Amino acid sequence: MTDLAVVDSVDIQILVDNVTDSLSSAPAFVESEFAGLGRRRGAAWVLGGACLCCAAHGLSCLLTVRSGDAARMILFDSGPEDRTFEQNVSRLGVDLGPVEAMVLSHGHWDHAGAMLRALQLVRDRNGGRDIACHMHPDMFRSRAAKLTDGSFRPMEDVPSIAALEAMGGHVVLSRVAQTIVGDTVFVSGEIPRVSGFEPGLPGQHRRTEDGKGWEPDELLLDERFVAVNVRGKGLVVLTACSHAGVINVLTHARASFPGVNLHAVLGGLHLSGINERIIPQTVKALRGFDLDVIAAGHCTGWRAMTALCNEFGDGKLTPLAVGKTLRF
Repeated sequence: MTDLAVVDSVDIQILVDNVTDSLSSAPAFVESEFAGLGRRRGAAWVLGGACLCCAAHGLSCLLTVRSGDAARMILFDSGPEDRTFEQNVSRLGVDLGPVEAMVLSHGHWDHAGAMLRALQLVRDRNGGRDIACHMHPDMFRSRAAKLTDGSFRPMEDVPSIAALEAMGGHVVLSRVAQTIVGDTVFVSGEIPRVSGFEPGLPGQHRRTEDGKGWEPDELLLDERFVAVNVRGKGLVVLTACSHAGVINVLTHARASFPGVNLHAVLGGLHLSGINERIIPQTVKALRGFDLDVIAAGHCTGWRAMTALCNEFGDGKLTPLAVGKTLRF
């Protein structure tokens, strides 16, 4: 994908994450929720409960990509539900009007639940212009987790194409890689599964085409990542949930841009729950990418965070939290 432009910088603001943490120290390129509020509101700002963001199980990231005097903005996922997304956007003082596109990483409710409200908020601020919504065509199939007794626990569906279009979304379906917003952001195609130890999401099923039954869907082939190539640093890769496996994600990113440095990976690494068993293999394999930053959050899990910290230290590991802004 040689048409991905090299940009001067990218800011990634965490609108939704599982964790809130404004007191821990952070590296210079990370601004905490409280620091950001103080900068935006100035000396008149008074700290109180009405200022706080809300943590929730999910992820939403606002990317602002800068080249010279130009800035382009995309929304990557929306988190699980309207209230959390809208509250955090409001309390962080975020203007969604400049958002040019939305990307949904994969078809799960904790990343898609607020997409319709997000569209509405963007269009309320942009004069009612439609917004491109980049999706994989298999995201819309109903999904469920198979329980140990053989029954199925259905998951909430992502918004349908009709619902997105009714809210002003221009749905762009693709299985292959593309660049968007002036070739400044790379949206991957389906991620090859090559690591040999990353299992996807064990137990997940999806509705059969006829809608009458369930079929295994552990690989979640609809999952994609996004990446930005920052001048002097290299690729910043956003992997929202890593059902494909973060090693598969980084392997595909490196293969897509041979010769380009992999600077950072950001997002959920899905090393919690049943995938805790692959923490050792994942940590070992991560060494081979020589990343400068591992910004992990959402579904990574505390056991994996501990293992990552023990291996890489806080010189590389930067835990995510709602309200943080990471500047590359």
